[in-house]
Amino acid sequence: MNEISEHTIDIDKIISSKMGPKARYVPGVLTSWLKRIIHQDQVNKFIWDSRNLTGVDWLEACVRYLKMDIEIVGKENLPSKDDGRLYTFVSNHPLGGQDGVALGAIIGRHYDGHFRYLVNDLLMNLPGLATVCIGINKTGRNSRDFPRMVEAGFKSDNHMLMFPAGLNSRRQPDGSIHDIPWTKTFIKKSVECQRDIVPIHFSGTNSARFYRIAKFSDRFLPFNLAMIFLVDEMYRNVGKHFTIHIGKPIPWQTFDRSRTAQQWAQWVEDTVYDLPQKVKG
Repeated sequence: MNEISEHTIDIDKIISSKMGPKARYVPGVLTSWLKRIIHQDQVNKFIWDSRNLTGVDWLEACVRYLKMDIEIVGKENLPSKDDGRLYTFVSNHPLGGQDGVALGAIIGRHYDGHFRYLVNDLLMNLPGLATVCIGINKTGRNSRDFPRMVEAGFKSDNHMLMFPAGLNSRRQPDGSIHDIPWTKTFIKKSVECQRDIVPIHFSGTNSARFYRIAKFSDRFLPFNLAMIFLVDEMYRNVGKHFTIHIGKPIPWQTFDRSRTAQQWAQWVEDTVYDLPQKVKG
C-alpha cells in the first residue's frame, strides 16, 4: 500500500513496479494519456482530502463524492449482524467501480466493518480501501497465492463480498449487459466453510464506448484493455441512480451433489439476475 500523499496514485511508479526495467520503453505520450484516462489528478485530490478515513468511512465518502443516488430493495434480507454467522455476499458486476464502492459501504456499515472483498491488486494502491481488501493479481507473480488468499478470507471472521465473474459485465450478442460466466470458487468455499450465500443484483451500465473497447480487448488482446477505462467510466456515471436488490440468504446446504459446483454457480447467477422481478420492497 502506498503512503498517502498528494500524489498517491502515480502512473509512472505503477508502470515501473509492474514492468521493471522494461518500463523505460513505455512512450511518454502513453503515460500522459494514462494519467488523463484514469483521472490521476482528480483521484489524488480525493485521496488526499479523505486521507483521514479508512474502510467503511472511506467507502461512504466515495459514495458521496460520486453523488450516487442509491435505492435499496430488500434490505431486510440482510442477515442480522448479531446472529453469530458468517456469509458470502455475491453480486453481478455491471460497472467495475461504483458497484463495489456502494456494496462495500452498505455491507460494511451493516456489519460494523467486518467484511472483506477480493480485488485486483491495483486497487491496493488506494489506501482507504486497502484495509477491507484482499488483493489478488491473477496474472502476475503472486498468482500462485490466489488460492491461499481466498482460503484466508473464508477462514477469517469476516463476511466475504465477491463478484464471481471476476470482470465487470460485457455486452452480449443480444444487446443485453450481463456478466461473463461466474466462477465456482464462491460455491466451493461457502460450502466448505458453511456460509450461506446472499444474492445481490446491482443495476447500471457503462458507456457504449466501453463495451466496444471490451469486445475488442477480449477478442484480440492478451490483456484487459477495458479495465484501464473503468475510472473514466466511474466519472461518467457520477450522479446517476442505481437500484440494489438484495435477495434472501441461500442456505449452504442447498449446494449438494445434484449439480456440479459450476452448475450451482450458474444457478446463483441466474437467481441474481431474477432479483429485480422477485424482490419486493
